[in-house]
Amino acid sequence: MSRVYNFSAGPAALPVEVLEEASRDMLDYKGCGMSVMEMSHRSKMFEDIINEAEKDLRALLNIPDNYKVLFLQGGASQQFAAVPMNLLQNGKAGYILTGLWAKKAYQEGKRYGEAVVLASSEDKNYSYIPDCSDLPITEDMDYVYICENNTIYGTKYPKLPNTKGKVLVADQSSCFLSEPIDVSKYGLIFAGVQKNVGPAGMVIAIVREDLIRDDVLPFTPTMLKYKTHADNGSMYNTPNCWCIYVCGLVFKHLLRSGGLPAMKARNEEKAKLLYDYLDQSKLFMPTVSGNSRSLMNVCFVVNPDSVGSAEEKAALEAEFVSKAKDAGLLNLKGHRTVGGMRASIYNAMPKEGVLALIEFMTQFESEHLK
Repeated sequence: MSRVYNFSAGPAALPVEVLEEASRDMLDYKGCGMSVMEMSHRSKMFEDIINEAEKDLRALLNIPDNYKVLFLQGGASQQFAAVPMNLLQNGKAGYILTGLWAKKAYQEGKRYGEAVVLASSEDKNYSYIPDCSDLPITEDMDYVYICENNTIYGTKYPKLPNTKGKVLVADQSSCFLSEPIDVSKYGLIFAGVQKNVGPAGMVIAIVREDLIRDDVLPFTPTMLKYKTHADNGSMYNTPNCWCIYVCGLVFKHLLRSGGLPAMKARNEEKAKLLYDYLDQSKLFMPTVSGNSRSLMNVCFVVNPDSVGSAEEKAALEAEFVSKAKDAGLLNLKGHRTVGGMRASIYNAMPKEGVLALIEFMTQFESEHLK
C-alpha cells in the first residue's frame, strides 16, 4: 500500500488503523451481512454504534453529566446560525474575531440579534490572538463566541478568554480532541469532524443542559433546535450513520493510543520540530510568532528578504507546492485568502510525515539559496 503524507486542512487524514478497520467492515459489519451504510438507524446494531461512540467521547474528554453530546448533520458553518437562534435570550452576544470563520459567525449572528466585536486581530491579518483578559463584556450579553483554533491563519488561543461569567461558546473544529480540555469552562463546544476526527458531513456539539431550551428564537427551524436532537438521542431523523461509525472508531483508536494527554504530547513534538526548522530557515518563515501558534495548522511563506520581488516569491511558493506534491507531500498550498503554505498536522499525521516535510524543505532551501 502506497500512502502519501496528506497535509490537508480538511477533509484531512485519518489514522490508517481506522481506515483498515472500516474497510474490513465495509461489506459485512460484524457478521450482520450488510454495511453500516445500509443498516437502519433504528436498528439495535446502530443504536449500539452511536451509544458506544458517545460513551467513548465522554471518556476521552471527561464530559460532565450535565452536558449533552449531539451528533448533528451539516458542518460547523450551520452552527453560526444555530448558536444565536438557541442561545440568545437578551438579544446580544460578544464575538472575538481571530479569522475568517469567527468573522463569518459574527456576521451570521448579526442576523438574529446584536453581535458585538469584543476584540479583533484583523489589523494584522489575524496573525495573533488578541488580549482577552479584560474584554468589554456587558451584563446583557448572552454568550461570548470564539473560534479556538484558526485553521487558515495558524493561530490558537493560548488561554481561554475571561468571559466575566458569561457563557463561552467555542468552535473547536480544527483542534477538537488534539489535547485535554476542561469542558466545564464552556457552555457549548462544536466541531466539524472532517479535520481531526472523521469524514466530512457532521458536526459534534457538546451543550450544557441549561442551554437546551424550548424558548429559542421563534423562527428557529425544528432541525436547528438543540432540544430537538437532545430529546431524541441525535436521531430525530436519519443521522449521518457512516460518519458516526467512523468517528467511533477514531475515539477507540485515541483511547488505545493513550488518550488526549498522549495526543497533546505527540502534537507538541511534531509542531516544535516544524516551528524550530522554520525559525532558523533563511528561505522560509512562519507567519505566526509567540504563544499564538497553532499545534494543528502551521502556516509559512517564502521569506520576502530571500527573493527579489513579490512575483518571484509567489513563483517560488508555487514551485515548492508543486514539487512537494511530486515528493508525496500533498495539500501544502495555503488558503486562497492568505496564500503561502500551510501544513495541517492533526492527530493522524505521524511524526514521520513532519520529518519528511522538513527534509524536503531543507533540500529545497539548499537548492534555492546557493
